[in-house]
Amino acid sequence: MDTSTGLHADVGGQRMLHLNLFIFGCGHHRAAWRHPHSSVERLGDIAYYEELARVAERGKLDAVFFADGHSCDNLADGPRWFLEPLTAMAAMSRATEHIGLISTVSSTFFTPFHAARMMASLDHISHGRMGWNVVTSMFDSEARNHGYEAMPDHAWRYGRAEEFIDAALRLWDSWRDDALVVDRAGAYVAPGSVAAIHHRGEHFLVDGPLTVPRPPQGHPVLFQAGASEQGRDLAARRAEAIYAVAYDLQAAQEYYRDVKRRVREAGRSDPVPIMPGLVTYVASTEAEARAKQRELDELLPSQDALRQLGMYVGQDCTGWDLDGPVPALPPLEAFTGPKGRYATVLRIIETEQPTVRGLLGRLAAGGGHCTMVGTPEGIADEMARWLQHEGADGFNLMPPALPGGIADFVEQVVPVLQQRGLFRKEYTSSTLRGHLGLTRPASV
Repeated sequence: MDTSTGLHADVGGQRMLHLNLFIFGCGHHRAAWRHPHSSVERLGDIAYYEELARVAERGKLDAVFFADGHSCDNLADGPRWFLEPLTAMAAMSRATEHIGLISTVSSTFFTPFHAARMMASLDHISHGRMGWNVVTSMFDSEARNHGYEAMPDHAWRYGRAEEFIDAALRLWDSWRDDALVVDRAGAYVAPGSVAAIHHRGEHFLVDGPLTVPRPPQGHPVLFQAGASEQGRDLAARRAEAIYAVAYDLQAAQEYYRDVKRRVREAGRSDPVPIMPGLVTYVASTEAEARAKQRELDELLPSQDALRQLGMYVGQDCTGWDLDGPVPALPPLEAFTGPKGRYATVLRIIETEQPTVRGLLGRLAAGGGHCTMVGTPEGIADEMARWLQHEGADGFNLMPPALPGGIADFVEQVVPVLQQRGLFRKEYTSSTLRGHLGLTRPASV
């Protein structure tokens, strides 16, 4: 699809899935790095990430996505962060041609000018393939690396995020599309085509203009993942695509319908695709796929898993009885941490009534995101069910092990989706906006 049309990438009236690869270390399973065939020794090698991006591009995926963290807690659990995402994406953009590149940007720790400058530069380097996932960050340990005694309160962070987005968009618009004249005998820019923004807000003072001409996409694509009331409201008003956490189709539908309603009430006509996280174990038989899952689960030390659970529920779980029921947890409205993941944990407990050990296994890969285990056809069936029943517009793929998990998906599931007309066979656009069916914002 050409970015100028703004049409959905549908075939014959049938909706098609959007798919991103969520890159995370050796994979999203906490024990993936312990596997004898893991890539743990390569996490500082940019060639590893370039190879992952090329595998995803071979599968015609919309984009690869990097999360980010600003603290180094519990290194005994294994690797989390290594290369800084925006730096890595500069190299990955040179190793690929079509696939989009999305990086997390913290509105609590970055400034609008810094973020807008880096994202504009990367959009130029990649010829229009950048996206930014704006987050407000989570943990006090991160805050203490950026001059805060503790993480500022929820309302303050979301107020700052809204202003951060406004200022960044205005900086990208501080250059008109036709600003560059480059007449060696005359002007470099057209008169009046570059202007200061003179932003004065509660959180930021930004004069502008940006030092980088307007990005090829106008604005890099804005992703958000809003679970709280404020988060959903901000995502509905500002995001161009949304990441979500959904344990099952029912939870996905509740979120999807609520956010789509908010998008309509905000007066927007954009498609705003919603993409829940998806963990897949795929093999030629369901038994073989479940064996893959067990192989990773058995590598996870129980105390490490209990510490991970403690992060999700905001309390010390290290003394819990592994073979007993999960102790009572506070209701969602009383929980002060990240609400999306916590709501998922509560839903797993309510639906499955697992033992503590069972809950740990469920959370070991993807932390409660939807998990599909089975054959390529069975996984394609379930993905289609979510697409057709208001559960998702696509998925943020979270392979439990990398690179094997994404290679399995690309080689086995993608062809089934393509045969059913649920996913593209070739790229029809050269930009991330084009892959997602989004219009390019007009030059101001």
